[in-house]
Amino acid sequence: MTVSITRLTPQDNHYSSLLEDVLHGFTAYNKYLPSKYFYDARGSELFEEITHLPEYYLTRAELEILEHHVDEIVGSFRPEELIELGSGSSRKTVLLLEALRHTGSGNRYVPMDISEDALRNAADDLTSQFSSLEIEGVIGDYVADLPKLRRNGRRLIAFLGSTIGNYVPTLRYSLLRSVSEALEPGDVFLLGVDVVKDEATMVAAYDDSSGVSAEFNKNVLRVVNRDLGGDIPIEAFDHVSEFNAQSDCMEQSLVVREKVVANIRALDLAVTFMPGERLHTEVSCKFTKAQVAEEFEDAGMKLDRWLTDSSHLYALAVGVKA
Repeated sequence: MTVSITRLTPQDNHYSSLLEDVLHGFTAYNKYLPSKYFYDARGSELFEEITHLPEYYLTRAELEILEHHVDEIVGSFRPEELIELGSGSSRKTVLLLEALRHTGSGNRYVPMDISEDALRNAADDLTSQFSSLEIEGVIGDYVADLPKLRRNGRRLIAFLGSTIGNYVPTLRYSLLRSVSEALEPGDVFLLGVDVVKDEATMVAAYDDSSGVSAEFNKNVLRVVNRDLGGDIPIEAFDHVSEFNAQSDCMEQSLVVREKVVANIRALDLAVTFMPGERLHTEVSCKFTKAQVAEEFEDAGMKLDRWLTDSSHLYALAVGVKA
């Protein structure tokens, strides 16, 4: 196995970014924090725990679809390289790479992430299973840098886990347009999307009975307290997960029960939260087949096939250059 890391985006300064985002988010009329700050070491552990909860159907459903259809997809398009947006869940990535190996079409894997550690960990996980695999990890931004990747034959670009749901419509268009620009005729795009379904099922996935989702949401406050010298009383906030029927998105917030004045020493900032005030932390949009087809078309792709799990909770959308 050969492994290399290419940096297309300047190294991110976590501290500076956090300072800027907390300043803007905590002083906005509707307070917010970007969801990327969930994922310190503790947050990553909590999210992994969430993926195994009975209420969180997304990971199981996506794996079911991959297990049933990955050979069909790879066999139809015979890609010579796999480009994955995100360093990948090892189980899903392995399924895709095994299908590439079975067809004999290619042995090149290009994970793209903002974290070098995540890329190297992904490579380490694959070492024992794919001895001849060529891995080129790319540190970069999906929208700005995806079209810059060097081509090594037909491509399969994968964006799994319903991460696309965390993008608001304008950013979704930019991402899908970037994917389209990176495709040529004969390439394929594999997108995991959570479909609109009954509200109770969706809410339960983000507000489980054991409280892991709540701890995950509140972890963003722990990151601010630890990294910026904050004294936010985390116990004063409740986790709230609601479905917005107008946007077809699950919205996660932290709602304060009583008036709170918190100090962020690194910013010399005092922040007041009034009773019932919300701190918006994440959006998780859901999709229909018609919506995905329309968004693909707007970006310069067409929906080739729509694959669902046995319960029709989740889908893999297969797109090709229009």
